[in-house]
Amino acid sequence: MGILSRASYVIRSKLNSVLNRAEDPTETLDYSYEQMRDQLQQVKRGIADLTTQKKRLEMQKRRLEDNVEKHNEQARTAVQQNREDLARRALEKKKTKMNQIEDLERQISDLQGQQDRLVEQKDELQRRIEEFRTKKETMKARHEAAKASSTVSEAMTSTGEEFEDVGRAIERAEEQTEDMEARAAALDELHESGAFEDVISDKDTIDRELEQLSTDSGVEAELETLKSEVGEGESEPAADAASEVDEEELTDLENEDQEAVEAELAELQDDEQA
Repeated sequence: MGILSRASYVIRSKLNSVLNRAEDPTETLDYSYEQMRDQLQQVKRGIADLTTQKKRLEMQKRRLEDNVEKHNEQARTAVQQNREDLARRALEKKKTKMNQIEDLERQISDLQGQQDRLVEQKDELQRRIEEFRTKKETMKARHEAAKASSTVSEAMTSTGEEFEDVGRAIERAEEQTEDMEARAAALDELHESGAFEDVISDKDTIDRELEQLSTDSGVEAELETLKSEVGEGESEPAADAASEVDEEELTDLENEDQEAVEAELAELQDDEQA
């Protein structure tokens, strides 16, 4: 096989492959069925044309037979009138018409034989067409079923792949959700421990300790002052009965002073925490 022959073979092979992929079997079956029906119609038209020709020959034969009978009567009449010449001419015409009738009979017989064969072919073709139609519908049903099954299988395969993608997406979402939950829990823990206050404040540890010491020193100093005032009040002698302080009133004053100190101390602690 030469180079050109091999190239031609390859081209035809690829072309047939493309055509096979593009071909729709159902359309091919319908087209074949229509072609067979067209052939059947052509056979029927051929039978009709043949029958028409046969009928024309039969009509011509009947006219010739009428002429034969006419010439026969003419010959008889001529003999009765002692006109042998006319009788002979009439019989000659009769003979010619009879020869034509025989020729027509042969042609009619041939046409009849052709007509019978065409009718048999038409019946055979019609039977095959009916069988092909049944097979065609069966094949189309099988093809549609196979096509539907293939579509479902492809859909299931595609769905399976999509499910895998969805599963991976769900896993990623779960991981991100767990990370966010862990971060939220960590932030809550830091907030409860007060770490955020240290982070937010611009003071370092030394500043906060010095402030605490200053607050404690102020409180202690004020407490000592109150104690001194209370002690001096107890050591002073009563000048007269009108200025004497009842022991119960003194106790009440001490309690009030103590409550005031504690309240102020609590306020300072609240300010420090804020």
